Amino acid sequence: MEVALMNMAGEQVGQVELDDAIFAAPVNVPLMHQALVRQLANARLGTHKTKGRSEVAGGGRKPWKQKGTGRARQGSIRAAQWRHGGIIFGPTPRSYEQQMPRKMRRAAVCSALSAKAAGSRIVVLDELSVPEPRTRAMVDALHNLAVDSTALILMADANRDVELSAGNLPHVKLLRAHYLNVRDLLDYDYLIVPQAALNVITEILG
Repeated sequence: MEVALMNMAGEQVGQVELDDAIFAAPVNVPLMHQALVRQLANARLGTHKTKGRSEVAGGGRKPWKQKGTGRARQGSIRAAQWRHGGIIFGPTPRSYEQQMPRKMRRAAVCSALSAKAAGSRIVVLDELSVPEPRTRAMVDALHNLAVDSTALILMADANRDVELSAGNLPHVKLLRAHYLNVRDLLDYDYLIVPQAALNVITEILG
């Protein structure tokens, strides 16, 4: 698969060949869904906690005698049916971590990349750089590239000027190519990839 190689002015400066094993793989929707659910589950902290009747304060003695009062029998004012009583089967701290084989995770990323490529949502740049950290420079670059929706920008290495230029744009996310994942690929419409970041992706997934 060949796509146009663009510069930040929106001009085509050549052609670049994409690896078919990564960008023309079968789009496996159930696999992408499984990878997304796993990623969202692993991001949960699992620190939720409620107190049972043995943990709430008070309630040491029986509130009234068992028989003769005409009222229902009660053993503690901290039972679940009482106000300020313990919670029955409430949430307790736990891990939501899910396991998924590495080959399946990488196949899910390839499926998402292939879906982007099939929809012409991948923009390959010869280089992504700005002379100084200015949001206007990034806005102009996205306008020149006809990116009119949300965009995920991949970088091969850290670039402080580019990070500061894109940091104030609410619909743009900057991500190191090593951390490419299914969630970000599905969250953003366009994928902007400089050639250096493309080489990193090919090296990892190829």
